[in-house]
Amino acid sequence: MNSDKSIWNSLPVPAFIIDSDDRISDVNSSGEGFLNASRKAVIGHPVWDQIAVDAPLEEAFLRARAQGTPLFVNDVDAGSGNRAPLQCALQIAPLVGHPGSMIMIISPRELAGRMTRGNTVKSAAQSAIGMAEMLAHEIKNPLAGITGAAQLLSMNIAQQDLELTDLIVAESRRIVKLLEQVEQFGNLQQPDFKPVNIHDVLDRARRSALLGFGADMAIIEDYDPSLPLAYGDPDQFLQVVLNLLKNASEAAGPKGGSIRLRTYFEHSFRLRRSDGSGHSLPLQIEIIDDGPGLPEDIRGDIFDPFVSGRENGTGLGLALVSKIISDHDGWISAESVPGRTVFRISLRRAPRDQTEDNKESS
Repeated sequence: MNSDKSIWNSLPVPAFIIDSDDRISDVNSSGEGFLNASRKAVIGHPVWDQIAVDAPLEEAFLRARAQGTPLFVNDVDAGSGNRAPLQCALQIAPLVGHPGSMIMIISPRELAGRMTRGNTVKSAAQSAIGMAEMLAHEIKNPLAGITGAAQLLSMNIAQQDLELTDLIVAESRRIVKLLEQVEQFGNLQQPDFKPVNIHDVLDRARRSALLGFGADMAIIEDYDPSLPLAYGDPDQFLQVVLNLLKNASEAAGPKGGSIRLRTYFEHSFRLRRSDGSGHSLPLQIEIIDDGPGLPEDIRGDIFDPFVSGRENGTGLGLALVSKIISDHDGWISAESVPGRTVFRISLRRAPRDQTEDNKESS
């Protein structure tokens, strides 16, 4: 777990590893804040001596451990000897690869209520993806064993049973693919900031789409020719646009449709934070499609990890898009009704000194 310490400590909610003797074997930085005690002071101590929960939890906890199943407890008061209780939701699950150990995440309702929309998107991604990354390696190892065992079995069983082993292999590979997509979040490097011609990025994405997944789509350019240079990582911007074009193409289905790429400059657009600070985001990019629209029940959550409107969708594409734009101090939003879905990206303008340096070097 040492290699995952940065992920573990970046989680914005208290998290604890509980060993087979119900003692705390690890706690993240948010957990130290929740207990108002240092990691050193709580490691090795019985968890229920450190965390007081106003619910008969011990029996359900032991049952979850014995059965290897997760446990979810909503709207309970939880606290410690060093702080007053808060209304929380608890998520408890077996720690894969560590028999008898459990992981417990505490989500205080008070914390959720204080978050701005931008911070909510970022912290939701950090929490869900960070936890998945920690477990990905441990999950992928037994999956490889399961796949191998199923393939060996298929060599010595009757023909009518091959469908079952094929199913095991196919589903195991599907889970591995999902885990690899989850790991993209951790492998994504910090942006390499430089002046970027957004129209060059859009043109690259458009050509790539028309040669592949968007071959049945009409992709229309509606550019503001006077748009100044943006400031960011061109490769990550390309990843964002390709993701959005692919979503629009898949939503349209085999009948095809149209996508409009629009850019314009909006002087007055500023991102304001809850502490009163803010910065200008005048460069606007819109990806507009005429497909069926986003499902109504997930429209408010589409940038959260694992939320998808497609059958067998991973729900990671838009979460990755949101993370990249957030890393660029930008803003992304979506509006959708049947026949018109608009993803709008707002970006910073390249600093003038960077723009001049870019002209001289070219």
